[in-house]
Amino acid sequence: MSFLLEKFLQYVQIDTTADAKSKTCPSTEIQWNLAKVIVKDLEEIGLVDISLDENGYIMGTLPSNSKKDIPTIGFIAHMDTAPSFNGTDVKPRIIEKYDGENIVLNKDLDIVMQTKDFPELKKYMNQTLIVTDGTTLLGADDKAGIVEIMTALKFLKDNPEIEHGEIKIGITPDEEIGRGANLFDVEKFNAKFAYTIDGGEIGELEFENFNAASANIVIKGRDIHPGASKNKMINSMLLAMELNAMLPANERPEYTEGYEGFFLLTNFKGSVELTEIDYIVRDHSKEKFLEKKSLIESAVKYLAGKYSDAEIILTMTDSYYNMREMIEPVYHIVDLAKEAMLEVGVKPIIKPIRGGTDGARLSFKGLPCPNIFTGGHNFHGKFEFISFQSMEKSVQVILKIVEIMTR
Repeated sequence: MSFLLEKFLQYVQIDTTADAKSKTCPSTEIQWNLAKVIVKDLEEIGLVDISLDENGYIMGTLPSNSKKDIPTIGFIAHMDTAPSFNGTDVKPRIIEKYDGENIVLNKDLDIVMQTKDFPELKKYMNQTLIVTDGTTLLGADDKAGIVEIMTALKFLKDNPEIEHGEIKIGITPDEEIGRGANLFDVEKFNAKFAYTIDGGEIGELEFENFNAASANIVIKGRDIHPGASKNKMINSMLLAMELNAMLPANERPEYTEGYEGFFLLTNFKGSVELTEIDYIVRDHSKEKFLEKKSLIESAVKYLAGKYSDAEIILTMTDSYYNMREMIEPVYHIVDLAKEAMLEVGVKPIIKPIRGGTDGARLSFKGLPCPNIFTGGHNFHGKFEFISFQSMEKSVQVILKIVEIMTR
């Protein structure tokens, strides 16, 4: 498994932060740096039909070595990291035989990952953890998924006596900004079904996710000198605050879990004259999702009527939908992953994704695509960490899925 660790440490040090404001694909030029390294590594492994297209999507094939009629399967991961936290100059650190105590990430900056805040750390006593230095995210989301797939393919290539069908690998850009599946060529990939290797802690197996939308609200008020503003001033920031107060406080992400949806205020930028606010809207239930969107629309309509001299502009855009409806007709692929986990000693944790993956969009494009764990925790921030032993188990699950398909 030295290849697994070596490649992971190499990949996380290559900055691939995505940019939601960019109109290009990939959204950042720096993603090409890792893409070219991945292509070279796939060539060295010995895959065929390797391609890196003009949009930064990578595909490759491990041909079948079996005479059986085995469906083509795919494994997919993404190379970008979230723009919500610094991904530049990542300095991964290995902690061998973790002792279960608080982890000092950066002594100089007094950044400590405490077990009282992250009790899941206790699960990994005596294991090898990979952490940050507290100034960046780690990038296990989803560079761990990339190297886990590659390690499994390398193992199969190096051991040709192991029977397997045709296997595809797909690496996408810009998953973290919701665009990973936009230009993914499902027809070219040509797999019967696939798995994204993009989950969290060991055992995670997910086939349902949020329905998701974004809402942008621009409020144009009127700025008048405060000494002469009576019946004239319209403070756009106060209107934005009034709108936010109309949304249920108990349906914010910090108060929800499981199948509970939420409204998240992601941006508030304003002045008396002009304010812009952004929300993301999430719910697993299609009915509740539509109700949440309708509530925002109703709030905007109410305020527009109340403050007729103000201008309020709402732009609502659906991002992705719950892939459950696309997976249920082919639920055997979830059972397949579950069986593989059990056979390698991993207890499956089947739960809804409180987010989205490329797999959600790909499922609606005709490629059913449940999600499997990478082994990471605390994605998108300085407290991100991953267990090397969990990474090894992810590789074993991939290999076991391939094996089961030959039976």
